Amino acid sequence: MRKKGIVWLCLAIAFIAAAIAVIIYYYRFYKPNSVGNEAVLYVYHNTDYQGLLDTLASSNTLISLSTFDKAARKMGLDTTIKAGRYILEEGMNNKAIVRTFANGWQKPMNFTLRGYIRSYEQMAGYLGKRLECDSVSFSKAIYNLQLTEELGFEPETYFGMFIPNTYEVYWTITPEDFLRRMKKEYDSFWNDSRKAKAAALNMTQDQVSTLASIVIEETKYEPEMPTIAGVYLNRLRIGMPLQADPTVIFALNQEERVTRLLNKHLKIDSPYNTYTHKGLPPGPITIAPPVAIDAVLNPDTHGYLYFCAKETFDGQHNFAKTYSEHLRNARAYQRALTARQRAQATGNLPNL
Repeated sequence: MRKKGIVWLCLAIAFIAAAIAVIIYYYRFYKPNSVGNEAVLYVYHNTDYQGLLDTLASSNTLISLSTFDKAARKMGLDTTIKAGRYILEEGMNNKAIVRTFANGWQKPMNFTLRGYIRSYEQMAGYLGKRLECDSVSFSKAIYNLQLTEELGFEPETYFGMFIPNTYEVYWTITPEDFLRRMKKEYDSFWNDSRKAKAAALNMTQDQVSTLASIVIEETKYEPEMPTIAGVYLNRLRIGMPLQADPTVIFALNQEERVTRLLNKHLKIDSPYNTYTHKGLPPGPITIAPPVAIDAVLNPDTHGYLYFCAKETFDGQHNFAKTYSEHLRNARAYQRALTARQRAQATGNLPNL
């Protein structure tokens, strides 16, 4: 009897030990440990295991950091962390979380490439603030002439490759792969229909992008974009200088910041000075959005050669076919501007 009792006691102890081990294993690996609604965590390439723990602790994402630590070490995560932008969904257990970091199961992000970026430095800075690689890395890739040539562009026309839109990309995408992705999107944007419209205008895709960059700098009022595009196309058709102020400002801003264009500026020696050089400048002066590109491809047909801001100060323009008519429009705007400035000076009108 005593032997049988000892056997039963040993079995009971073994059963209890096994049950405890199962419970510990469950709590360590399978009990839900992620709280909140899809917490987003950024893990950089140089993040070590302690850095990951610190990130998790500061994000208040886990119910128990200690059980995660035990599970992670058991599964070897301390030597296999992958960089990425991770989303931890509510109710994830430690095993799933560890496997996410170990296998690099990151989620793509919606990246919005905005327009009106006027220099490669601005572009590099914009990308460096939103993706893992810093602005220096992006700048090196952008200025890599071999890569530029591989993508089918020259330094002056490179801006035309970037089509403002929202794209799904991985946060850890390399600068080189990002640029190749933009080329892929560019090729997709320039479908057969757009290519045919460019050919009908006797323009290359680079030339369309260049003119679109001028149009978007002249107006943000979309209904007028095809009209302004038509003005510049008319000037190109008759060999008249474009005389586009934004191109001169672009040329000046390569060396100094200019907020107000003066007559002396119109004499700057630059291929981007469309007052002294006929035809289009060497390349885009900003990243033009699709609406501006399509305005060039679908211009209004008219006889206008001139335009100036309306005296209503609503962002719209008066258009003219003759220079004398243009001068009348310009004088009307100047009179209205002078009156507004006087009213502002006397406190009778709020500042623009």
